[in-house]
Amino acid sequence: MRILGIDPGTRATGYGLVEKQGNRLIHIDNGALFTRSGDDLAIRLKTIYDGLERVIAEYRPEAMAIEQIFVAKNALSALKLGHARGTAMLSGVNAGLPVFEYSALQVKSAVVGYGKASKIQVQQMVRTLVNLPEIAQEDASDALAVAICHAHSAGLNNRLERVLGKRR
Repeated sequence: MRILGIDPGTRATGYGLVEKQGNRLIHIDNGALFTRSGDDLAIRLKTIYDGLERVIAEYRPEAMAIEQIFVAKNALSALKLGHARGTAMLSGVNAGLPVFEYSALQVKSAVVGYGKASKIQVQQMVRTLVNLPEIAQEDASDALAVAICHAHSAGLNNRLERVLGKRR
């Protein structure tokens, strides 16, 4: 299963692709889509959408995983982050991908085994899990962590869906 992880942001949206083959995680690609701070928000969102559309077309992931929004102290920043998340989710849905959301706690727990792990702990573990020669750029590393979280959770999600679906 090929998974596209997304770390949304209006300044930089990170993406990371991993492929799960059995118990192995294989790094496919990672990077970040940068926007110009002087551009209007709508133009920045289009840049994110177009960039993710290209990534999806090139790598053909089977699922998208994205980090859930957290409560920020600055309401305007949280609102802009929500716009970036929505844009990323729309790019996935428009490409026919199932989109899964994970909290920061879930991502850190899946990657490091501790939900309050530091950013550097997550980055180092991502590097180890997908055998990178060096720690990836921050937004890309966060996106890879989200993809890894889904890789570890996908089987459980499928089993839960089958069990819960039978009860409905």
